[in-house]
Amino acid sequence: MWWGVAAALLANTLYSLGFVLEKRALTALPEVTIRRPARLLRLVLGSPLWIGGSLALAAGFAAQLVVYRTLPIAAAQGIFVSGLVLLVLLSARLLGEETSGRERYALGAILLALLMVVLSLREGADTVSQDAPYPLILLVCVPSLAAGVWLYGSAERRARNRHRRPTTGVEYGVAVGLLYGVSSLAIKGVSSRLTTDGVGGAVLGLLASPYPYLLLFTGAFGLVMSQAALQRCRASLIVPVCTTVTSLFTAVLGTLSFGEALPDEPLRLALRVAGTALAVAVLLTMPKHDASPRPSPPAKELTSS
Repeated sequence: MWWGVAAALLANTLYSLGFVLEKRALTALPEVTIRRPARLLRLVLGSPLWIGGSLALAAGFAAQLVVYRTLPIAAAQGIFVSGLVLLVLLSARLLGEETSGRERYALGAILLALLMVVLSLREGADTVSQDAPYPLILLVCVPSLAAGVWLYGSAERRARNRHRRPTTGVEYGVAVGLLYGVSSLAIKGVSSRLTTDGVGGAVLGLLASPYPYLLLFTGAFGLVMSQAALQRCRASLIVPVCTTVTSLFTAVLGTLSFGEALPDEPLRLALRVAGTALAVAVLLTMPKHDASPRPSPPAKELTSS
């Protein structure tokens, strides 16, 4: 089980580094938009820094496969949230992004939620499920994908209103988080298919499942949507929102879909449920708008005496 905890922390590091590198690369590129996906891909694939960030994210994906083979879904998501702190530190160091006092308090609350989830773990007491009914997975994932795409489009339409206050990117983060939540369930499903004896049997079983197709959809749409959102908004806020939504989505719906039981002991159950509830509360209270920039004072005219 503790190998799973170590793999989750490694995934956190890789994901945080990958997002920051991609954000730094995007700041040097022309404006990208989801309405021109081919141009977006051409621009980002021409940036070595962006490719480095993508490789870090891919390595985080591999580490996540190990996590889902060793830890219950709900516990894994609680640990993944800890990567937010590293993300904020890297954003401040490499991107020069500043967080408000309210956002720092929110990150502290997320760390407390992480501690609650980790304390709810006990070696040998939690079961790790390996399968879920395909109709149930599709019933959970398809509406979530539609909701994420719709919410992102709605945020794009509001952002084009020039009289609207500057957005922090919470709407973008929630939309992309829904897509990544579906992707996380698909990764869990892929890890379960890899337990089949023999490479041929594993590949056939995987292709007969909905998981690779969900990964293709979320990978394509998530890539385009996340890059456009990262370019417009602070990584130190949009990524925490995205991560929180993804973790909660996976913890709640993944636990139900894969039939993983919550802890039987009252204290451990209370810690895991309270940690999840605290993360939800943090998401709901995060500011949705950046402070409007103060107008520059008018320059004084020089008068000749």
